[in-house]
Amino acid sequence: MPINSLNELLKVNNGNNMKLAVVVAQDAEVLEAVSEARELKIAEPILIGDEEKIKTIIADRELDLEDVEIINEKDYEKCAEIGVKSVNNGKANFIMKGLVDTSILLKEVLNKDYGLRTNSLLSHVMVYEAPSYHKLIYLTDGGMNLVPNLKEKIKIINNAVKVCKAFGKEEIKVGCLAAKEKVNPKMEATIDADKLKKVYEEGKFEEGIIVDGPMALDLAISKEAAEIKSFKSKVAGDADILLVPNIEMGNGIGKSITYFGNGKSAGVIMGAKVPVVLVSRADTHESKLYSIALGSLVSKNIF
Repeated sequence: MPINSLNELLKVNNGNNMKLAVVVAQDAEVLEAVSEARELKIAEPILIGDEEKIKTIIADRELDLEDVEIINEKDYEKCAEIGVKSVNNGKANFIMKGLVDTSILLKEVLNKDYGLRTNSLLSHVMVYEAPSYHKLIYLTDGGMNLVPNLKEKIKIINNAVKVCKAFGKEEIKVGCLAAKEKVNPKMEATIDADKLKKVYEEGKFEEGIIVDGPMALDLAISKEAAEIKSFKSKVAGDADILLVPNIEMGNGIGKSITYFGNGKSAGVIMGAKVPVVLVSRADTHESKLYSIALGSLVSKNIF
């Protein structure tokens, strides 16, 4: 059965206990989420960082983490290296950013000697549960790639599709967003969207994936808007994946869902050998927990 809400995501993950390497773990909010994920048997953490600071937070907040493995390391780059190597040696199933800069962690993820590189492209996938939409929406890429080209967009779609499949979806509808639904030679987003539709029509995406575009956001998520504009598409009003042409659009849509629409969310970086849970300090405790659960689900079902 498909997972239709983020609360269902927590329940489905119960008992997974996937091993999670937390890089620079001395972050109180991250440790709170990690502790709850452990209580729910979603993930069993390995905490990498300043042992004294980690233990102080655990004690002060009375977290259920007293007996977990802690690898004492104060240097942030070394912590990231240890986290990545713990995945490569089979000690961890996925990895999470703690109090470390994203650039430091991703540099180690992409290390040529021991990193987690694949033939794919690293891209960010956010899963949103918006009260005004009838199902979960998968937004990509509002966190990694600035202005991806056509080949990169294909890889970004395929990364998001893996997340959808981990949620149990068999038919996946992709809306390639732009400012309008007609191709305009002065608007690269419309040109690429039209080419992505042709790639789909040529059967070059996996079975069950439907790709259409260009389309504005209203057409992708509102059947009424599509009817008014006489826009006929299997994707219109029922999109699963929203593919954005640049990071600004993705960031803006995502934050609008959260702050204007009271949406819940979970996020993960795809394209490496394992999911990378990358949370913002501004994310709620709930969002951090959902993100860990997302990483655990994808790790169990895809990798």
